[in-house]
Formats: sequence, structure tokens, C-alpha cells
Amino acid sequence: MNLFLLLKSLHVFGFVAWFAGLFYLVRVFVYHTEAMDREEPARSILIKEFNAMEWRVYRIICTPGLNITWICGLGMLYIYGWDWFSTQTWMHIKLVLLVGLSGYQAYAKKIIVQLEKGENPFTSFQFRLLNEVPTLFLLSIALLAVFKNTLNFFFALIGIFVFGIALYLAAKAYRNYRERKVGKRP
Repeated sequence: MNLFLLLKSLHVFGFVAWFAGLFYLVRVFVYHTEAMDREEPARSILIKEFNAMEWRVYRIICTPGLNITWICGLGMLYIYGWDWFSTQTWMHIKLVLLVGLSGYQAYAKKIIVQLEKGENPFTSFQFRLLNEVPTLFLLSIALLAVFKNTLNFFFALIGIFVFGIALYLAAKAYRNYRERKVGKRP
């Protein structure tokens, strides 16, 4: 039982670090993109620094968080056993979401490489929207972990979709606010 509790504690630690890294990484993409519009020499200095920050966050926070989450989670599944796992629909869905989140991180690595080459795949507003994707994963995974098989998946998906739309509208309102605020500067 102590091994299970240790794995569970490390699993929680891992996913907290993983999500923190993913939230911060894409936020740095926003700043990196905005730095591309700056005048020299600030532009070159900022881009170099943001790229270094992106790699540090990816390698030092995101990747270890992902690995700890997966290793400890799979260890707990091993302890529970196949009989338990085969009857837990919520866990199957959670694993699919975790694969999707791992794919999101791989996509973020691709973006780091693109930004490093001077290519800009998105606007800063689009990166702000991309930064909300882990929020939807986190909400979905938390609901599954808490409610397990008692969760009505159809209504949960509708709720998450509505939450996603609310995040989009909030990001759009924030963009409009920033544009008005920047327009008022002397």
C-alpha cells in the first residue's frame, strides 16, 4: 500500500509540474511573438532570451513532469491490475486525454523549433487561445478522476465545450481591451 501512495503522490506532483510548464511555455510563445514586432536591437535580444526560456521550460519542467506523470500513473494501473482497469471506462478516456496532452506537448516542441528558425506560426492572440487548451484537458481529466464512472460523459463534453467557448470569448474580450488600451497611449 505504501508504494501505491508514493506513486500517487509523485503522480500528482508530476501533473502539477507538467501543467505549470505547459501553461508557462505557451505564454512565453506569446511574448516571443510580440518581440518579433519590436525594433532592433531589442528584437534580437528578446527573441534570443525567449527562445532560451522556451527550451528551459520544455526540458526542465514539461518533459520531467510528463515522464513522472506517465510512469507513476502506469505504475498505479499495474498495482490495480487488469481486472480493475478493464472495467473502468473513465480511465480509458483519461488515458486518451493524456495521449492528446502528450501530443500537445510534442506540438509545442515543434513550435519552439519554428520560432527558433524565425518562423512565426501564430499571432500572439492565437497563442493566447492555444494556451487555454491545457485548461480544457485539465478540467476534463479532473472531472473524470473525481466522478469516475458516475459522470455522464455526454453532458460533461457539452460542459467542457461551453467552457471552451467561454475561454475563447474571454480571450477575445481581453484582446479588445488591450487594443483599446494600447491605442490610448501617447
